[in-house]
Amino acid sequence: MLGITEMLEAVDTKTRSMDKEAWGRQFRNCFSDTLLRTLHIQEDGSVYLVTGDIPAMWLRDSTAQIEPYLVLAKTNVVFQLLIAKLVQKQCEYILIDPYANAFNEQPNSHGHQTDQTIMSPWVWERKYEIDSLCYPVRLAYLLYEKTGYTDHFNDTFLQAVREMVNVFTTEQHHETSDYSFERFGARPEDTLVNDGKGSPLAYTGMTWSGFRPSDDACQYGYLVPANMFAVVILTYLTEIIPRFYTEDALVADIIRLRDEIQAGIEKFGIVEDKHTGKKIFAYEVDGLGNYTLMDDANVPSLLSAPYLGYCDADDDVYLNTRELLLSDRNPYYYSGTVASGIGSSHTPEPYIWPIALSIQGLTTNNRQEKERLLDVVVGTTAGTMQCHESFDVNDEHQYTREWFSWSNMMYCQLLLNYLELDE
Repeated sequence: MLGITEMLEAVDTKTRSMDKEAWGRQFRNCFSDTLLRTLHIQEDGSVYLVTGDIPAMWLRDSTAQIEPYLVLAKTNVVFQLLIAKLVQKQCEYILIDPYANAFNEQPNSHGHQTDQTIMSPWVWERKYEIDSLCYPVRLAYLLYEKTGYTDHFNDTFLQAVREMVNVFTTEQHHETSDYSFERFGARPEDTLVNDGKGSPLAYTGMTWSGFRPSDDACQYGYLVPANMFAVVILTYLTEIIPRFYTEDALVADIIRLRDEIQAGIEKFGIVEDKHTGKKIFAYEVDGLGNYTLMDDANVPSLLSAPYLGYCDADDDVYLNTRELLLSDRNPYYYSGTVASGIGSSHTPEPYIWPIALSIQGLTTNNRQEKERLLDVVVGTTAGTMQCHESFDVNDEHQYTREWFSWSNMMYCQLLLNYLELDE
């Protein structure tokens, strides 16, 4: 049974043999840190994960934080139970409010309680993001796929899936939705225009998202990489639901929804690059002819499409898109004396994100490129051995967030992938 000590020793051994001891030291710090500092076991045995230096649990972050431990869960029952309990907590939160992205450990009314939306004392923030509903399904499926564990497919999971399908279906026609969100006296990216309903749009088959996984508002309501993620997890559900539940009508709804979203991506989410004449993915569209050509560091991103399981890394449209994203034609791609990579509207210019560097490595088949990116991530922590939210491409000592567990664990995932310890 592989435990955390054995995993750390395996990584140390491999990285020393490559004369990459710094990689191993960074891994040891990050892989242990999430368990030791972000994981809270509740009195009832449930699991709560803080994102880092913000005392709240994001559905997105918590999945990414714990996903690298699936390597241990393949043979270690303790980690199987740990991950299953996190899935249970995530599903319970979805049942409290499927439109919320971050939750409190207790119903203590912490967080953004003055936002103009329907808040709950359990909710830290209620920015609706498609990926918040996708990530728990991803974690549940990967736990099952990699370990054979199935006890988490219980009634709570089923009811959370019903909520997710209902929200995705409702938001295919956002004009009929009751959801709105406004935050006053804040950055423009922290609120939705049009009295909290977002910019105008037309039906595409895709499902609407108020916010990007950066927690910044969408410019146009159909966030293509988030819809890609929805297609992937809905496909997972076409396998899970018939196997563990008798829910024929729900399965039919899932298939219909998946196929409509996919058709919307193909019709509206793929556009012609006017510079090259090649087909590429847009980042956001509105169904009215408007779209953005860009990418954001946060996942789901266009760069992450193969990582999410939407397409192969050698897919032609993806490769065309990747070429644009990793160039100065992407308004959030920055190059400097220290590093180059993708940043975000959520952080200053010209700051780039280690998460995006890790995703860049996880979506290439080039081992030399993976090695280069591992060197960049490990070499830009400003001596802290913490992968920060973002850093200045000209000075890694200028960074945002002292402690960001999602970023740490994406580095761990990249290194495990490079060392071929992730299977």
